[in-house]
Amino acid sequence: MIPAKAYAAFDPTSPLGPFNFERREVGEHDVLIDIKYCGVCHSDLHQVRDEWGGAMYPLVPGHEIVGVVSQVGSKVTKFKEGDLAGVGCFVDSCRECDSCKEGLEQYCEVHNVGTYNSYERDNKTITYGGYSSKIVVDENYTLKVPENLDLARVAPLLCAGITTYSPIMQWKIGKGHRVGIVGLGGLGHMAVKIAAAKGADVTVLSTSPNKKQDAMDLGAHNFAVTKDEATLKQLRNSFDFIIDTVSAPHDYNLYLSMLKRDGTMILLGAPPEPSTVAGFSLIARRKRLAGSMIGGIPETQEMLDFCAEHNIMSDIELIPMEEINTAYERMLRSDVKYRFVIDMASL
Repeated sequence: MIPAKAYAAFDPTSPLGPFNFERREVGEHDVLIDIKYCGVCHSDLHQVRDEWGGAMYPLVPGHEIVGVVSQVGSKVTKFKEGDLAGVGCFVDSCRECDSCKEGLEQYCEVHNVGTYNSYERDNKTITYGGYSSKIVVDENYTLKVPENLDLARVAPLLCAGITTYSPIMQWKIGKGHRVGIVGLGGLGHMAVKIAAAKGADVTVLSTSPNKKQDAMDLGAHNFAVTKDEATLKQLRNSFDFIIDTVSAPHDYNLYLSMLKRDGTMILLGAPPEPSTVAGFSLIARRKRLAGSMIGGIPETQEMLDFCAEHNIMSDIELIPMEEINTAYERMLRSDVKYRFVIDMASL
């Protein structure tokens, strides 16, 4: 077994603290990654505090992982020692269902193995995430990280990047489309960058007027304050697509009214309470309300390569491991532009 250091949650209410554990030995098809940076996702906080249920303590969060390969298994063909590598939101799946065979492992119909707080395929070994010094992952669930990007700023691409890239590709959003982005947080700022790089005309829809300059700096073409009644009237029937990144409760009907006929609103955020959608919000102009999760391994690699080509990275605040609890509190206040990333050298 391979000794590893980490920070873990030991119950839903106590601060995260140091935790020592062991990773499995490197198998034939495995790579051992020395973790250099790990992004901090809002879902880390949800799971640490057991807000979604099912938390298994001690819980080591982190699914935006980048580092350097330090050992490879005897049958590994995709990586060699010294390569940059990344790990996203899952580390295995059944490999046999239709979704897995189509490269859509995130929708595995049998058992998608989460990077942390999940069970391996044996249904008994708990997975530990990237707030740690090392991780062992099958090469087929490991990503090649382009060398021309800032490694720390790549880390959030493994969640925030692919979560926004996947629906943009699924609905072929690009040149000639008007796109509204709801929210300008970790997901929203990546949606702006990627949609703009694809050639779409991008408008940020926000409740905060003070985010206008940030939106424009990130590549948005327009900015609209959704609390302004006159602005809302002007935006009716305006967009081909709306990408909704907000996880707090909000009115879907308000944003559906901004879609053109045959427009599509894509949900990426997951509010904790059910939302009500009026039938006529969809029926009147043949509109669609859809959802999207992360991407599969092939699409995530495609996203990394696209970002390398267009020099797209997340805007981050780099923190030492010992500041993670403060970072969580700041994240709750939306006091981050736009993603915390942990420097694992601080372990």
